[in-house]
Amino acid sequence: MRRFARTSYNCIMEEHIWFLVELFISGKATEAEASELAYLLGSHADLLNMVKEFLGEYNDPDPQVTFSQKQALLNRAENIHNEFAYLRQPTQTRQRVQVVNDNVLSKIPKISFADRVRHESLIFSQLLKITIRQLRRNRAISFINISGLAIGMATAILIFLWVANELSYDQFHTNKDRIYEVYSQTKVNGQLRVDGGLPSILAPVLKANYPQVEEVNRLSGVGSFVLKHGDKRFEGRGVLTDPNFFKFFSYQFSEGNAATALTGLHTIVLTQQMAHKLFGNEDPMGKIVKIDSIANFTVTGVLKPLPANTVLNFVEYFVPLSYMKEVHWARDDWGSNTVQTYVMLKHGISRQTVEGLFWNVFSNQHVNPGTNAVVQPMADWWLYSDYENGKFLPGRLVMVKWFALIAALVMLIACINYMNLGTARSAKRAKEVGIRKVAGAGRGILIKQFLGESVLTAITAAVLCIGLVQLCLPAFDNLVGDNLTVPYGNPLFWLAVISFAFITGIFAGIYPAFYLSAYRPVKVLKGILTSAGSLLAPRKVMVVMQFTLAITFIICTLVIYRQIDFGLHRSKGYDSTNLVNIYIKGDIEKNYPVIKQELLESGAITGITRTNSSVDDIWTANDDYSWQGKNPSVSITFEENFTDQDFTQTSGITLLEGRDIDVYRYPSDTAAVLLTETAVKKIGFKNPVGQLIKKGNINLHVVGVIRDYIAGWAYELPKPIIIRGTTKQYGAMNFRLSNTQPVSTSLSKIGAIVRKYNPDYPFAYRFVDNIYKDRIKGDENFGTMAAAFAGLAIFISCMGLFALATFMAENRIKEIGIRKVLGASVAAITTLLSKDFLALVAIAFVIASPIAWWLMNKWLSNYPLHISIGYWVFLLTGAASILIALVTVGFQALKTAILNPIKNLRTE
Repeated sequence: MRRFARTSYNCIMEEHIWFLVELFISGKATEAEASELAYLLGSHADLLNMVKEFLGEYNDPDPQVTFSQKQALLNRAENIHNEFAYLRQPTQTRQRVQVVNDNVLSKIPKISFADRVRHESLIFSQLLKITIRQLRRNRAISFINISGLAIGMATAILIFLWVANELSYDQFHTNKDRIYEVYSQTKVNGQLRVDGGLPSILAPVLKANYPQVEEVNRLSGVGSFVLKHGDKRFEGRGVLTDPNFFKFFSYQFSEGNAATALTGLHTIVLTQQMAHKLFGNEDPMGKIVKIDSIANFTVTGVLKPLPANTVLNFVEYFVPLSYMKEVHWARDDWGSNTVQTYVMLKHGISRQTVEGLFWNVFSNQHVNPGTNAVVQPMADWWLYSDYENGKFLPGRLVMVKWFALIAALVMLIACINYMNLGTARSAKRAKEVGIRKVAGAGRGILIKQFLGESVLTAITAAVLCIGLVQLCLPAFDNLVGDNLTVPYGNPLFWLAVISFAFITGIFAGIYPAFYLSAYRPVKVLKGILTSAGSLLAPRKVMVVMQFTLAITFIICTLVIYRQIDFGLHRSKGYDSTNLVNIYIKGDIEKNYPVIKQELLESGAITGITRTNSSVDDIWTANDDYSWQGKNPSVSITFEENFTDQDFTQTSGITLLEGRDIDVYRYPSDTAAVLLTETAVKKIGFKNPVGQLIKKGNINLHVVGVIRDYIAGWAYELPKPIIIRGTTKQYGAMNFRLSNTQPVSTSLSKIGAIVRKYNPDYPFAYRFVDNIYKDRIKGDENFGTMAAAFAGLAIFISCMGLFALATFMAENRIKEIGIRKVLGASVAAITTLLSKDFLALVAIAFVIASPIAWWLMNKWLSNYPLHISIGYWVFLLTGAASILIALVTVGFQALKTAILNPIKNLRTE
């Protein structure tokens, strides 16, 4: 520790002595500063000789000090030096030496704070000038450095904006530390599962029976209400909730009172967006909004735009939960799971206490045996979205960590690139270092200079990256599905950017700074540099690191795109071309027969069927089916849909056995079912048509078997689906557009007919093709981001490879000249310079392949149905990497190979 302190002291003292020398020869040194300089030179023999030589050779055309003044200074320093030499004689005891030493050192004037500031300011201004001069002199390298760092920093800032947004979800609520969501936990086929849908009766039981609970709140989402004011009507997503909702969720009101806004039976709170849609620039407070043309609601509050970082950011209006009774949705039994339930605990209740607090609340109730209640704190709602083995596990948090890692890796690639470019110019800057050292510059000053260049480059890159961030933010928002903003008005943001730039500059420049400042001036000025092979070793390692990351990105991108393509183009089981659906609302159900007749007569459609959920989706599932021979201890859940007729004809699903359901032609088909192939396998029927199954106490008969089809996510394994006949419970109308007329014409005819018989609702249709694509849009966006990161990684890596090729060419320029004189061809020299770099890329490929294979196998395991990683992915990536490297290096190699050898050897 003492040795380190002494070294640090010597470095500081060396800089200060040269600062005083500069003041002395400029004639600005005071008498005290001249005396201080004499004492310091006398106590530092090595610097005394260097300064003596410098003053002897220094020739100023306009001298500010005379020869006698120089001589007087040196004489005083010599006297002090002699005194120190005398004190070091062996005849003197250590105690005497220490006492006299302390006496002499105590006479040295102390460096004042003002002098220190002036000294550092002078050094900083000089280093700044040198740095700017270096950047201007090497414009091409400076451009590559700045652009590489700017791209890396912009990528990192965009990702960290998203990461910060993800981590901030629902963290702004006042009582967030006391709010928990309640889930039911059940064991299905040996696995624990949770469900957020709970009985409405649970909340008052929790409030009454648990003194730790301060408030309870229930919430039920709704997307089918149409809000109407005057001639304006809009369908929006809303929630039905208890009046104390705004005690739980701290959303800001622009008008109204949060405590009383939902206390009335027919009150409604709108967001500013929905209020503007319905009322324009009018004040909405106290105005009437009609819901589904049935009930009149009074606007009692208007919310400011909901933050993007909340789980309820989609909501456009809030209605009292009591309205569920009016629309006959309310269920007060323990078997109906219709609401989400939240509890606010009293102050002082710990998370450990509440985790098992409601465990037995379902005991003695009419629910599945073994059902328990578990809770999740608000802080975990967004990030801990998975549940396994009785624990909430990171869901989105895993993606957040991966994105943060990607940002760090892209920045690492950019910093490695800067290091390579910095050291690649070492041969050009070696003499500069040697001359500056001979002139008295210590290693500390040189390190400051090179780190200053790096920091200034990083700060310049940071200024450029802010522009890149603003330019790329809309596209990035589209990819991540958020509305991110750059907080320009937040001082902490600018502090973070400046700190980020400074740390980046230090990290990127620390290796070149210590590497370049370590040159020995005697060897440098004699032209003796370290061998190219030893200099290249660390750079080779860095290039291998860069290309390992880049190749890993490329392999992962190819696998991701193959998986996405698989999902897009796998057989859906139905024909989605021109298949359209609309939800059955308002008077559609009542007027369906005439609507159907007029649609078919219009020629706009070729087939139509009513279903409970649309053909491409499933809304209900049930494990209450039984049949002869079923093991009662095994629970099998079947997806359910309901239809009236022409289900297979309209959807295009292949009928493998039997016939389709038709409740009008065969009235007994209200008890008929169609089974998918997977459902038949689950049941175990060898000849399913004509077999009987039961749903509870209802007897059903199988009339047909249909091919498996996708009803939901594109990557799910085929599910067992039962299609039942019915004359009620319809939620969607599906029709296939005619091929004989343009789609726009068909939709115009359909819209006119539907509006004619359902005037209070907008005509909102959905193409099944688009719905299917929307379900994998997140995966597509992830693939696009992976491709962007791969492109950035390979681009920045190629710049680093180009730098290394430049360095090699500079260090072998005379060798190449001699080889050309001896008859070497351009092709031979190009091959000579390129083969080492191709070997580096090959090494990187060997390292990257197993890493990418492991990462992608782990990623693909999240998909029940996925591709296998073929060997051709690795072969294609390897070939592409070699080709990219060959083009990058080959350009510089060819440029060097065609140089005139006479010019290369002239210096010899």
